[in-house]
Amino acid sequence: MGYRKLGRVTSQRKAMLRDLTSDLIINERIITTVTRAKETSKLADKMVTLGKRGDLHARRQAAAFVRNELATVSETEDEIVVQTVLQKLFDDLAPRFADRKGGYTRVLKTEPRRGDGAPMAVLEFVESAEAVEEADAE
Repeated sequence: MGYRKLGRVTSQRKAMLRDLTSDLIINERIITTVTRAKETSKLADKMVTLGKRGDLHARRQAAAFVRNELATVSETEDEIVVQTVLQKLFDDLAPRFADRKGGYTRVLKTEPRRGDGAPMAVLEFVESAEAVEEADAE
């Protein structure tokens, strides 16, 4: 088997991984168990790769996977800008990783969960080289 079953039936597992991937795109950092983080990392990397392709077919493939949720709502002088998860993936995340070949996410292990002792991890997108250079310049 090329994937973890995570103790769930197929439909529940797919729904959970879709939700985690969508939440990762919205928040750019989530806290979950290590095994869930590793599986979500694979899917999030595939979504960023689709975003980097940027054509209509890639957009439709990503739209079939991620949830149709609001990612951000911002207000300018004249209008209110609403951005969905799909728009954030293609407009914000994909250009950020344009010069990177892969490995868009990282899994950082943290302390065990209180209660059942499950190993926990932080799943986040890595920073681009440009963002690191800008932070060093400041």
